[in-house]
Amino acid sequence: ALCSPTLLFEKLSKGGEAPRRFYACSACRDRKDCNFFQWEDEKVSEERLKARKSENQLKRVGFTQQQQCNRFVKFASLAVHEKRFCQDCQLLLLPAEHGAHSAHSCAAVSTAQLRRPSTLLRPLENKKSYAQYLFTERSAHFLLDTVTALGYNMVLCVGTPRLHEFIKLRNLEEKQPLIKSLLLDIDYRYAQFYKQEEFCHYNMFNHHFFNGEVRAFLTESQEERVVMVADPPFGGLVKPLAHSFTLMSQTWRKLQSPDSDADMPMIWIFPYFFEPRILECFPSFAMLDYQVDYDNHPLYKHGKTGRKQSPVRLFTNISAKDFILPKDEGYRLCSVCERYVWSLNKHCNKCNLCPSKDGREWKHCSLCEKCVKPSWKHCTTCERCCLPEHPCSQSDETPGCFTCGSLKHKRRACPLRTQRYTHTHTHTHLCPLLLHCSTVLHPLRAGQYIDIQDLSSFLFWRYRKLQYRLCRYTHIYIYIYIYIYIYIYIYNDGPLFYESGITTFIYLFI
Repeated sequence: ALCSPTLLFEKLSKGGEAPRRFYACSACRDRKDCNFFQWEDEKVSEERLKARKSENQLKRVGFTQQQQCNRFVKFASLAVHEKRFCQDCQLLLLPAEHGAHSAHSCAAVSTAQLRRPSTLLRPLENKKSYAQYLFTERSAHFLLDTVTALGYNMVLCVGTPRLHEFIKLRNLEEKQPLIKSLLLDIDYRYAQFYKQEEFCHYNMFNHHFFNGEVRAFLTESQEERVVMVADPPFGGLVKPLAHSFTLMSQTWRKLQSPDSDADMPMIWIFPYFFEPRILECFPSFAMLDYQVDYDNHPLYKHGKTGRKQSPVRLFTNISAKDFILPKDEGYRLCSVCERYVWSLNKHCNKCNLCPSKDGREWKHCSLCEKCVKPSWKHCTTCERCCLPEHPCSQSDETPGCFTCGSLKHKRRACPLRTQRYTHTHTHTHLCPLLLHCSTVLHPLRAGQYIDIQDLSSFLFWRYRKLQYRLCRYTHIYIYIYIYIYIYIYIYNDGPLFYESGITTFIYLFI
């Protein structure tokens, strides 16, 4: 695969079938970005291997790391009017290449932009592959000031190009001690701005270095201390990331002392709702209340309140007492917990901690004997706190497929997802009354095609929403509801909702 080596996944089935394992791309979750797929026990032919190799050759980068470094040295020595950047190819252009890119959108490059490549390059915002979101200056300055205050002078920047830029800019000021930094990123475009000892093409999901190595950087002297700051894509799996970070820590430990059992200091930036998974992999980690925000993310912004504020937090194996969060941004020191927390994160004397995770003030439930979200209420039926409008004695996630109703797969894996069916075929996936609706009530329209998601998905959603409300009644009422809804659907050229008088009547009657 292009992001090789691949990862081994396991496909589970609810139908009693044995799980089956397969290899797929470690970085891309969409087959459109990387179509590599191979069953674990599959025998690959020579023709397929050749086709796969030729496809990978077409997707390889045009220049090696050394060639990129040589190009940057030449580019930096050019006159100001000769420095051009192709926005279509995302490439620094030498004078001999201006003609080949004359039809492209090109722009002049200033010295300030060369020092901050993230402002020049277009962020890769594919949520199913790269998902490149960049720190705001506020968050980048906080991270840099924090690692400096903690006494670290070597920063391993894993997927944090903006932090790497700020470190290099601060070194140019020569006002503070020099800080070394190495950027590990899967975005190879950054190779054209940095030397080989400043950038490595790296895939954090499988700990694969496309070029370069990290051992020389992790070797500390007596006056050097290394810390790793990682900002992975939020859609990535936690366990592969944790495995890569563990291997990085093991490499660091062996270079310091083979007999040492210490872990490399880490700061993992991730949403707070992944806390259970991260703590499962790293029990020594703790989550801080600091809210990280991003320039090019529509939601993760600073200054918002309630549930609209950024959910991104810092997870670290460094003592939480050593982190000083800025008071002017709304953080305060909890004298009991002896660490900085968000202003609305009130200390609970019964739980003996500051419990809030999402930035809102949580409340204590005496029956559950723990603090819960302010919107939750205790349910005597479920014997736990949950949202007021929830199906009692049922899981929050409805099992099965919303398209065909099968309990053996989800809607994403449904074979009928993109197909279009006639009414006479649709009835087998809904209920026996649909055949009568499609052929008897209006035989002239029985042969027309309808989208399975326009009808089947909506009806099964309504069926399941009503099912837990009507557990005391028979399902005949629900079939009547579907019967009349299909009747209205056929005669009105499209789905109707609660505004329909007869639909509202049936809904209230049930």
